[in-house]
Amino acid sequence: MWIAVDAMGGDNAPDTIISGVVQACKEYGYKVILVGNEEVIRRKLKQFDVSGLELKIVHAPQVVAMDEAPALACRQKKDSSIMVALRLLKEGKAKACVSAGNSGAIMAASLMHLKRLPGVNRPAIVSPMPTRKGMCTLIDVGANVDCKARNLLQFAIMGSVYFKDIFGVDFPKVGLLNIGEEATKGDELRIETFNLLQKSGLNFVGNLEGKDVLQGKADVVICDGFVGNIILKLGEGVAEMTLSLIKEEINKKRLWRMAAYSLKRVFKNVKKRINYEEYGGAPLLGVSGLSVICHGSSSHKAIKSAIKVASELISKSINQEICTQIDKYNGE
Repeated sequence: MWIAVDAMGGDNAPDTIISGVVQACKEYGYKVILVGNEEVIRRKLKQFDVSGLELKIVHAPQVVAMDEAPALACRQKKDSSIMVALRLLKEGKAKACVSAGNSGAIMAASLMHLKRLPGVNRPAIVSPMPTRKGMCTLIDVGANVDCKARNLLQFAIMGSVYFKDIFGVDFPKVGLLNIGEEATKGDELRIETFNLLQKSGLNFVGNLEGKDVLQGKADVVICDGFVGNIILKLGEGVAEMTLSLIKEEINKKRLWRMAAYSLKRVFKNVKKRINYEEYGGAPLLGVSGLSVICHGSSSHKAIKSAIKVASELISKSINQEICTQIDKYNGE
Protein backbone atom coordinates (compact mmCIF):
# COMPACT_ATOMS: atom_id res chain seq x y z
CA MET A 1 0.00 0.00 0.00
CA TRP A 2 2.05 2.90 -1.33
CA ILE A 3 1.27 6.56 -0.59
CA ALA A 4 2.55 9.20 -3.04
CA VAL A 5 3.83 12.37 -1.35
CA ASP A 6 4.53 15.58 -3.23
CA ALA A 7 8.04 16.33 -1.94
CA MET A 8 8.25 19.75 -3.62
CA GLY A 9 4.91 21.24 -2.56
CA GLY A 10 4.58 23.76 0.26
CA ASP A 11 6.36 26.71 1.81
CA ASN A 12 8.93 24.52 3.56
CA ALA A 13 9.56 21.93 0.85
CA PRO A 14 11.42 19.73 0.39
CA ASP A 15 13.14 19.63 3.81
CA THR A 16 10.03 19.56 6.00
CA ILE A 17 8.17 17.19 3.69
CA ILE A 18 11.01 14.67 3.61
CA SER A 19 11.46 14.89 7.39
CA GLY A 20 7.75 14.18 7.92
CA VAL A 21 7.84 11.27 5.49
CA VAL A 22 10.84 9.68 7.21
CA GLN A 23 9.13 10.02 10.60
CA ALA A 24 5.92 8.47 9.26
CA CYS A 25 7.81 5.53 7.78
CA LYS A 26 9.77 4.95 10.98
CA GLU A 27 6.82 5.24 13.37
CA TYR A 28 4.09 3.54 11.35
CA GLY A 29 5.92 1.46 8.75
CA TYR A 30 4.25 3.17 5.79
CA LYS A 31 5.39 2.73 2.21
CA VAL A 32 5.94 6.14 0.62
CA ILE A 33 6.79 7.33 -2.88
CA LEU A 34 8.53 10.71 -2.78
CA VAL A 35 7.69 12.66 -5.93
CA GLY A 36 9.88 15.53 -7.08
CA ASN A 37 13.38 16.43 -8.22
CA GLU A 38 15.23 13.15 -7.71
CA GLU A 39 18.67 14.71 -7.26
CA VAL A 40 17.40 17.08 -4.57
CA ILE A 41 15.43 14.37 -2.76
CA ARG A 42 18.38 11.97 -2.67
CA ARG A 43 20.65 14.70 -1.33
CA LYS A 44 18.16 15.60 1.43
CA LEU A 45 17.60 11.96 2.38
CA LYS A 46 21.30 11.64 3.22
CA GLN A 47 20.55 13.67 6.35
CA PHE A 48 18.47 10.80 7.73
CA ASP A 49 18.93 7.16 8.56
CA VAL A 50 16.54 5.53 6.09
CA SER A 51 17.89 2.00 6.29
CA GLY A 52 15.06 -0.51 6.34
CA LEU A 53 12.45 2.06 5.30
CA GLU A 54 10.25 1.40 2.27
CA LEU A 55 10.86 4.56 0.28
CA LYS A 56 10.80 5.12 -3.46
CA ILE A 57 11.57 8.20 -5.51
CA VAL A 58 9.76 9.15 -8.70
CA HIS A 59 11.33 12.01 -10.61
CA ALA A 60 9.25 15.08 -11.41
CA PRO A 61 11.30 17.96 -12.84
CA GLN A 62 8.68 20.70 -12.51
CA VAL A 63 7.09 22.44 -9.52
CA VAL A 64 3.79 24.33 -9.30
CA ALA A 65 4.39 27.52 -7.31
CA MET A 66 1.98 28.48 -4.54
CA ASP A 67 0.86 31.61 -6.40
CA GLU A 68 0.33 30.07 -9.85
CA ALA A 69 -3.11 29.84 -11.46
CA PRO A 70 -4.14 26.23 -10.72
CA ALA A 71 -5.78 25.13 -13.97
CA LEU A 72 -3.16 26.81 -16.17
CA ALA A 73 -0.30 25.37 -14.12
CA CYS A 74 -1.71 21.84 -14.41
CA ARG A 75 -2.01 22.16 -18.19
CA GLN A 76 1.43 23.67 -18.68
CA LYS A 77 3.34 21.65 -16.08
CA LYS A 78 2.30 18.07 -16.70
CA ASP A 79 5.56 16.84 -15.17
CA SER A 80 5.15 18.82 -11.94
CA SER A 81 5.33 16.96 -8.64
CA ILE A 82 1.60 17.46 -8.04
CA MET A 83 0.62 16.10 -11.45
CA VAL A 84 3.02 13.16 -11.32
CA ALA A 85 1.92 12.18 -7.80
CA LEU A 86 -1.73 12.09 -8.85
CA ARG A 87 -0.84 10.26 -12.05
CA LEU A 88 0.69 7.52 -9.89
CA LEU A 89 -2.63 7.30 -8.09
CA LYS A 90 -4.55 7.09 -11.36
CA GLU A 91 -2.27 4.33 -12.63
CA GLY A 92 -2.72 2.30 -9.45
CA LYS A 93 0.91 2.67 -8.39
CA ALA A 94 -0.20 4.48 -5.23
CA LYS A 95 -3.37 4.29 -3.15
CA ALA A 96 -3.38 7.90 -1.93
CA CYS A 97 -1.69 11.24 -2.58
CA VAL A 98 -0.55 13.79 0.02
CA SER A 99 0.52 17.33 -0.89
CA ALA A 100 1.13 20.63 0.88
CA GLY A 101 1.42 22.42 -2.44
CA ASN A 102 -0.88 24.84 -4.26
CA SER A 103 -4.31 23.68 -3.03
CA GLY A 104 -6.10 24.86 -6.16
CA ALA A 105 -3.66 22.91 -8.31
CA ILE A 106 -4.14 19.80 -6.17
CA MET A 107 -7.89 20.02 -6.71
CA ALA A 108 -7.52 20.70 -10.44
CA ALA A 109 -5.04 17.83 -10.86
CA SER A 110 -7.26 15.50 -8.83
CA LEU A 111 -10.22 16.23 -11.09
CA MET A 112 -8.03 15.91 -14.19
CA HIS A 113 -6.56 12.53 -13.27
CA LEU A 114 -9.07 10.95 -10.90
CA LYS A 115 -12.41 12.39 -12.08
CA ARG A 116 -15.50 12.75 -9.90
CA LEU A 117 -17.19 9.85 -8.20
CA PRO A 118 -20.43 8.79 -9.96
CA GLY A 119 -23.28 11.09 -8.96
CA VAL A 120 -21.08 13.69 -7.26
CA ASN A 121 -21.53 17.17 -8.72
CA ARG A 122 -18.67 18.84 -6.86
CA PRO A 123 -15.91 17.43 -4.67
CA ALA A 124 -15.40 19.11 -1.29
CA ILE A 125 -12.62 19.41 1.25
CA VAL A 126 -13.44 18.10 4.72
CA SER A 127 -11.43 19.16 7.76
CA PRO A 128 -11.61 18.03 11.39
CA MET A 129 -12.07 20.69 14.07
CA PRO A 130 -11.74 20.28 17.84
CA THR A 131 -14.81 21.01 19.99
CA ARG A 132 -15.58 20.94 23.70
CA LYS A 133 -17.09 17.47 23.20
CA GLY A 134 -14.32 16.04 21.04
CA MET A 135 -14.25 16.51 17.27
CA CYS A 136 -16.47 17.75 14.46
CA THR A 137 -15.83 18.03 10.74
CA LEU A 138 -16.31 21.09 8.57
CA ILE A 139 -17.19 20.65 4.90
CA ASP A 140 -16.48 22.44 2.52
CA VAL A 141 -13.35 24.37 3.57
CA GLY A 142 -12.19 25.74 0.24
CA ALA A 143 -12.98 23.72 -2.86
CA ASN A 144 -16.18 25.55 -3.86
CA VAL A 145 -16.71 29.27 -3.42
CA ASP A 146 -20.15 29.38 -5.09
CA CYS A 147 -22.57 26.57 -4.30
CA LYS A 148 -26.13 25.48 -4.94
CA ALA A 149 -28.33 23.81 -2.35
CA ARG A 150 -27.93 20.37 -3.95
CA ASN A 151 -24.14 20.77 -3.63
CA LEU A 152 -24.45 21.43 0.10
CA LEU A 153 -26.73 18.39 0.44
CA GLN A 154 -24.08 16.23 -1.20
CA PHE A 155 -21.45 17.72 1.13
CA ALA A 156 -23.64 16.63 4.02
CA ILE A 157 -23.87 13.09 2.65
CA MET A 158 -20.13 12.82 2.04
CA GLY A 159 -19.32 14.41 5.38
CA SER A 160 -21.60 11.99 7.20
CA VAL A 161 -19.95 8.99 5.55
CA TYR A 162 -16.51 10.37 6.42
CA PHE A 163 -17.41 11.01 10.07
CA LYS A 164 -19.02 7.60 10.46
CA ASP A 165 -16.05 5.75 8.99
CA ILE A 166 -13.26 7.75 10.65
CA PHE A 167 -14.80 8.48 14.05
CA GLY A 168 -17.09 5.46 14.39
CA VAL A 169 -20.38 7.33 14.90
CA ASP A 170 -23.22 5.44 13.22
CA PHE A 171 -25.66 8.33 12.74
CA PRO A 172 -23.64 11.58 12.92
CA LYS A 173 -25.45 14.83 13.65
CA VAL A 174 -25.48 17.25 10.70
CA GLY A 175 -25.79 21.01 11.13
CA LEU A 176 -26.02 23.85 8.60
CA LEU A 177 -23.83 26.87 9.37
CA ASN A 178 -26.04 29.96 9.32
CA ILE A 179 -26.59 33.36 10.93
CA GLY A 180 -29.36 32.09 13.21
CA GLU A 181 -31.01 28.91 14.44
CA GLU A 182 -34.46 29.56 12.97
CA ALA A 183 -35.42 27.77 9.74
CA THR A 184 -36.23 31.09 8.08
CA LYS A 185 -32.82 32.65 8.75
CA GLY A 186 -30.14 33.18 6.12
CA ASP A 187 -30.06 33.80 2.40
CA GLU A 188 -31.90 31.80 -0.27
CA LEU A 189 -29.09 29.23 -0.46
CA ARG A 190 -29.24 28.48 3.25
CA ILE A 191 -33.06 28.36 3.35
CA GLU A 192 -33.25 26.00 0.37
CA THR A 193 -30.48 23.82 1.79
CA PHE A 194 -32.28 23.66 5.15
CA ASN A 195 -35.38 22.29 3.43
CA LEU A 196 -33.37 19.69 1.49
CA LEU A 197 -31.56 18.54 4.61
CA GLN A 198 -34.83 18.20 6.52
CA LYS A 199 -36.11 15.77 3.89
CA SER A 200 -32.82 13.94 3.40
CA GLY A 201 -33.07 11.27 6.08
CA LEU A 202 -29.74 12.42 7.52
CA ASN A 203 -29.54 13.18 11.24
CA PHE A 204 -30.12 16.89 10.61
CA VAL A 205 -30.16 18.98 13.81
CA GLY A 206 -30.90 22.31 12.13
CA ASN A 207 -29.05 25.58 11.71
CA LEU A 208 -25.90 26.33 13.68
CA GLU A 209 -24.54 29.74 14.58
CA GLY A 210 -20.79 30.22 14.55
CA LYS A 211 -20.53 29.82 18.32
CA ASP A 212 -22.27 26.44 18.14
CA VAL A 213 -19.55 24.81 16.05
CA LEU A 214 -16.94 24.66 18.82
CA GLN A 215 -19.57 23.63 21.36
CA GLY A 216 -19.94 20.36 19.48
CA LYS A 217 -23.64 20.70 18.65
CA ALA A 218 -23.10 18.80 15.39
CA ASP A 219 -20.63 16.21 14.14
CA VAL A 220 -20.73 17.43 10.56
CA VAL A 221 -20.98 21.18 9.85
CA ILE A 222 -22.08 22.16 6.34
CA CYS A 223 -21.09 25.37 4.54
CA ASP A 224 -19.79 26.64 1.22
CA GLY A 225 -16.03 26.70 0.68
CA PHE A 226 -15.72 30.47 1.03
CA VAL A 227 -17.24 30.53 4.51
CA GLY A 228 -15.63 27.24 5.52
CA ASN A 229 -12.12 28.38 4.66
CA ILE A 230 -12.54 31.56 6.70
CA ILE A 231 -13.91 29.59 9.68
CA LEU A 232 -11.02 27.11 9.50
CA LYS A 233 -8.29 29.75 9.26
CA LEU A 234 -9.91 31.90 11.96
CA GLY A 235 -10.13 28.90 14.28
CA GLU A 236 -6.47 28.06 13.76
CA GLY A 237 -5.51 31.68 14.36
CA VAL A 238 -7.50 31.88 17.58
CA ALA A 239 -5.92 28.65 18.84
CA GLU A 240 -2.39 29.92 18.11
CA MET A 241 -3.13 33.31 19.69
CA THR A 242 -4.62 31.73 22.83
CA LEU A 243 -1.59 29.51 23.37
CA SER A 244 0.75 32.46 22.81
CA LEU A 245 -1.13 34.69 25.26
CA ILE A 246 -1.07 31.99 27.94
CA LYS A 247 2.68 31.56 27.45
CA GLU A 248 3.26 35.33 27.61
CA GLU A 249 1.29 35.68 30.84
CA ILE A 250 3.02 32.71 32.50
CA ASN A 251 6.46 34.16 31.70
CA LYS A 252 5.67 37.48 33.40
CA LYS A 253 6.27 36.16 36.94
CA ARG A 254 8.49 33.48 38.39
CA LEU A 255 5.69 32.23 40.66
CA TRP A 256 3.41 31.74 37.66
CA ARG A 257 6.15 29.85 35.83
CA MET A 258 6.54 27.56 38.83
CA ALA A 259 2.77 26.99 38.98
CA ALA A 260 2.65 26.34 35.24
CA TYR A 261 5.29 23.64 35.59
CA SER A 262 2.92 21.61 37.76
CA LEU A 263 0.27 22.00 35.05
CA LYS A 264 2.61 21.04 32.23
CA ARG A 265 0.61 17.93 31.36
CA VAL A 266 -2.65 19.94 31.26
CA PHE A 267 -1.20 22.49 28.84
CA LYS A 268 0.27 19.73 26.69
CA ASN A 269 -3.11 17.96 26.45
CA VAL A 270 -4.92 21.19 25.55
CA LYS A 271 -2.34 22.03 22.89
CA LYS A 272 -2.69 18.57 21.40
CA ARG A 273 -6.48 18.95 21.14
CA ILE A 274 -6.40 22.29 19.34
CA ASN A 275 -3.20 21.97 17.27
CA TYR A 276 -3.91 21.42 13.55
CA GLU A 277 -0.62 19.53 13.24
CA GLU A 278 -2.24 16.61 15.06
CA TYR A 279 -4.75 16.21 12.20
CA GLY A 280 -2.36 16.85 9.33
CA GLY A 281 -4.39 17.18 6.17
CA ALA A 282 -7.87 17.60 4.78
CA PRO A 283 -9.20 14.93 2.37
CA LEU A 284 -10.79 15.96 -0.91
CA LEU A 285 -14.02 13.95 -0.91
CA GLY A 286 -15.92 13.16 -4.10
CA VAL A 287 -13.07 12.17 -6.43
CA SER A 288 -12.23 8.63 -7.56
CA GLY A 289 -9.16 8.35 -5.41
CA LEU A 290 -7.74 9.60 -2.11
CA SER A 291 -6.21 13.05 -2.24
CA VAL A 292 -5.16 14.71 1.03
CA ILE A 293 -4.44 18.45 1.04
CA CYS A 294 -2.13 19.93 3.68
CA HIS A 295 -1.37 23.47 4.80
CA GLY A 296 1.26 25.17 2.70
CA SER A 297 3.16 25.92 5.92
CA SER A 298 2.86 22.38 7.27
CA SER A 299 5.50 21.22 9.73
CA HIS A 300 7.10 17.78 9.58
CA LYS A 301 4.66 16.68 12.28
CA ALA A 302 1.69 17.81 10.17
CA ILE A 303 3.02 15.92 7.14
CA LYS A 304 3.45 12.79 9.27
CA SER A 305 -0.14 13.16 10.50
CA ALA A 306 -1.44 13.71 6.96
CA ILE A 307 0.18 10.47 5.79
CA LYS A 308 -1.52 8.71 8.70
CA VAL A 309 -4.87 10.20 7.63
CA ALA A 310 -4.29 8.93 4.08
CA SER A 311 -3.54 5.44 5.38
CA GLU A 312 -6.72 5.39 7.47
CA LEU A 313 -8.82 6.45 4.48
CA ILE A 314 -7.32 3.67 2.36
CA SER A 315 -8.30 1.06 4.94
CA LYS A 316 -11.89 2.34 5.21
CA SER A 317 -12.86 2.12 1.50
CA ILE A 318 -14.69 5.40 2.02
CA ASN A 319 -15.32 6.15 -1.67
CA GLN A 320 -17.42 3.02 -2.14
CA GLU A 321 -19.70 4.07 0.72
CA ILE A 322 -19.97 7.63 -0.62
CA CYS A 323 -21.08 6.27 -4.02
CA THR A 324 -23.69 4.07 -2.35
CA GLN A 325 -25.15 6.93 -0.30
CA ILE A 326 -25.08 9.48 -3.15
CA ASP A 327 -26.84 6.98 -5.43
CA LYS A 328 -29.44 6.35 -2.73
CA TYR A 329 -30.29 10.04 -2.37
CA ASN A 330 -30.13 10.75 -6.11
CA GLY A 331 -32.66 7.97 -6.64
CA GLU A 332 -35.20 9.38 -4.21
